[in-house]
Amino acid sequence: MNLANILWAIGGFILVLTPIVLIHELGHFIAAKASGIKVLQFGIGFPPVAAKLFERNGTEYVIGWIPLGGFVRPAGEDDPTIEGGLAASSKRARLVTLAAGSVFNFIFTILVFGLLFALPRAVMQVEINEIAPNSPAEAAGLQNGDILVEINDQPVGETYAVLVEEIRNAAGGEVSLLINRGGSEQTLMASPRLPEETPEGEGSLGIRMGQIETDEMTRMGILPALGTGAFTSYQLVNEMVMLPVRYFRNQVDSSEVRMVSVVGISQIAGEAARSSVEQNRLQDILWVMGAISLALGVTNLLPLPALDGGRILFVIIEAIRGRRIEPEREGLVHAVGMMLLLGLMVVLIIQDIVNPIQLPS
Repeated sequence: MNLANILWAIGGFILVLTPIVLIHELGHFIAAKASGIKVLQFGIGFPPVAAKLFERNGTEYVIGWIPLGGFVRPAGEDDPTIEGGLAASSKRARLVTLAAGSVFNFIFTILVFGLLFALPRAVMQVEINEIAPNSPAEAAGLQNGDILVEINDQPVGETYAVLVEEIRNAAGGEVSLLINRGGSEQTLMASPRLPEETPEGEGSLGIRMGQIETDEMTRMGILPALGTGAFTSYQLVNEMVMLPVRYFRNQVDSSEVRMVSVVGISQIAGEAARSSVEQNRLQDILWVMGAISLALGVTNLLPLPALDGGRILFVIIEAIRGRRIEPEREGLVHAVGMMLLLGLMVVLIIQDIVNPIQLPS
C-alpha cells in the first residue's frame, strides 16, 4: 500500500467511523439520561481527555485526544451498589440504555441511505467487465460489455443484490439471463458452479461486474427515499444474518464471509472517500457509511461477552431466573470476553495487513 492509499485510508476511517461511533454513543447517552441513570462523562473523541467543555446536571462534556467517535461513562456500570448507576437501575432501564446505541445506528443508516436515494443521480446499469476462461459464463456465450437486464425474469436493477441472490440459490442448477448487447436484447442460459467447484478468485459464473452510468437521471422524494433506505437496511441485515447459514450450506465461498479489522474498514472507507472526491459525488461514501453503521449496530447486539448484546443477555437471564447473576461473575465473563475480542482483533489486523482486501477498481 503506497503513501497515498495510506492517507486515504486514514482520512476515510476518521470521516466514516467518527460519526458512526459518535451516534452509537449518543444513543446510549440519551437513553441513560431519559432513564434517570447518572452519566459522569460524555465525550467527543476517545480518551484521554484533552479538554473539558462544560458540566451540566452532573455530567461533564469533554473532548478526547483521539479524534474518533465518542464515549459515555455512566456511573456504576458494573457495580449495583452505586445508587443511580447503570447496574443499579431497573431491568427495563438497562435494556433500553444498552440497546439504544444499536438502535441509533439503525436510524442513522436509514437516514444516510435515504439521503443517498434522494440525491440526483444517473441511473446505473450492471455490466459484465471480465469473463474467466472455461467458466459457465463463457460456456453460456456471455461477453464483455453485456448489460444484465433480468435474471430469472427479475429485473437486475442498479445493484448486484438480485444477481448475487439468484446466482447463489441456483448453484448447481441453471439461471436465465436477459442481456442487452449493443442495443439488442437476448436471453442466455448459464449454470452457476457450486462453491467447491469454483476456482479461487472466481465467482460461480466466472464474471466480474461493474456499474455504468446511463444518460437518464433519477431522484426520489424524501419519504420514498427514506422508505427505500429502510428496505435496503432490512435487506442488508437479512444478508448478514443469512450469510453464516449459507456458508454452512456451502452456498457461499469462505472469502465471502471474511471478517475485517479496523485496517480493512479503513481501506474500504478510504477507497469510498477517494471515489466520491474523484467522481464528485457523495453516493459512494454514503453507501459505505450506511453499511458500516448497520454492521456496527448488528454486531453490538450479538450475545457475546463485553458487547452490548452480551450485557443484554445477562439482563434477560436475570429476568428469567428472578435474580441477577453476581456482579463479580458477570464482570469476569465480560473481562474474559474482552480479552478474546482483543485477541481476535489482533489476528484480523495481521490478516488484513498480510492479505489486504481486494477492492474493485
